[in-house]
Amino acid sequence: MRRIFLIFTLAVATMTMASAQTAKYVFYFIGDGMGVNQVNGAEIYEALRQGKKGIEPLVFPSFPYGAMVTTYSASSPVTDSAAGGTALACGQKTYNSAIGVDENKNAMESIAYKAKKAGRRVGIATTVSINHATPGAFYAHQPARGMMYEIASEIPASGFDFFAGAGIEKRKRAAGGKDTTDIVPLIEAAGYTIVRGYDAYKQKAASAQKMILLQPENRPDRCLPYVLDRNSNDLTISQITEAAIDFLTRGKDTGFFLMVEGGKIDWGCHNKDAACAFTELKDMDKAVAIAYEFYKKHPKETLIVITADHETAGLCLSAGGYNTNLGILQHQKISIDELSDQLKRMRDSGKKYTWAEMKDYLSQKMGFWKEIEVPWEQEKLMRDAFEESFVKNTAKYEKTLYSNLDPVAVAARNSMQQLALVTWAFGSHSAGYVPAFAVGVGAEAFKGRINNIDIPRNIAKAAKYKW
Repeated sequence: MRRIFLIFTLAVATMTMASAQTAKYVFYFIGDGMGVNQVNGAEIYEALRQGKKGIEPLVFPSFPYGAMVTTYSASSPVTDSAAGGTALACGQKTYNSAIGVDENKNAMESIAYKAKKAGRRVGIATTVSINHATPGAFYAHQPARGMMYEIASEIPASGFDFFAGAGIEKRKRAAGGKDTTDIVPLIEAAGYTIVRGYDAYKQKAASAQKMILLQPENRPDRCLPYVLDRNSNDLTISQITEAAIDFLTRGKDTGFFLMVEGGKIDWGCHNKDAACAFTELKDMDKAVAIAYEFYKKHPKETLIVITADHETAGLCLSAGGYNTNLGILQHQKISIDELSDQLKRMRDSGKKYTWAEMKDYLSQKMGFWKEIEVPWEQEKLMRDAFEESFVKNTAKYEKTLYSNLDPVAVAARNSMQQLALVTWAFGSHSAGYVPAFAVGVGAEAFKGRINNIDIPRNIAKAAKYKW
């Protein structure tokens, strides 16, 4: 009897100790536009690329806990990134376009602010501009996502320790139609050290009290380059994650809350560019792997959560029948966005290109004819677009949310998707479920079907932030 009592006492003590654990370190990854099929497609693509059947598991989909997440906003079954980001940040539904405010446009306190109040250091990072919708929802309070100057103006007041991303978009505004106010000096005046590039971060981090890491000067503020277009000196999401961990654990270690957005998964999906979407998702997985290595050193104090704000473009991993051919996407060496930009420059140069020259160019960039067999109907699709754009000069561009695509690029993209047996329902968001994956302290809350507003609340409970 005494032995049974001792076993019972030990079991209760063990459960009490487990429940007493606190997520001192929180990683919150958001794959913008990352639906279930985007994750599954990336794993199928990786397997086929390696000559295997089935899937090649990525890091975060292999975490022990997973859930299906509903994403509707307060104003629509289909959310935008602002309302979706606000739900994931503040644990409350709001209308599409809202940044950190409720349906009545009242400011809400995000989980990042709650972490700061709990004594944690806070980092907000993204692969797009740091005043874009998703990162903005964690620190700003504005009625419309397009108010990018106003969103950026809230960075100093946040007091957060670390920001990272491509840049600060629309950082200037005219005052009275004459003067121009630049937000950057105001941010620096609040004690932030702004550096451009990972090497610059390593040089300045030791002396900085608060840090903003942006990409090098020769790149635009709106986004990091797609993985397919990246140069060796470009800032990456993995470097951002490494820098964030390094900076947030410097000095007295009080724990941290870090949100990292893989923002260009969504952009690739808006362009219906499967190669881009999958490589961007895999790139975010590399950043998660860095967080997972940290977790393995602090398993009783760390929580990692990965989810998405919405699914983008209604991705279907088949074109009918019982097959998919995603492996050929490995031969695409450039994003459709960059392909379009290069084609525009070629056409505007004044040089008269022949179809034979265009075929050679497309074979180098997309693998057509060289690595991928191209049926006549697909070649005709691209040749007709070439005639329209380069011969007749009557090009009609395809406008997507973030791009304006040249017709030859569109034809090449459509051919690639058809040959890869990938279909897209449209070029905007859908109301489909998105996944959530978790490991660490409190990860057991991420199972079954949950609402997106449950995610920050579950994190706060695990980290013991006051909600």
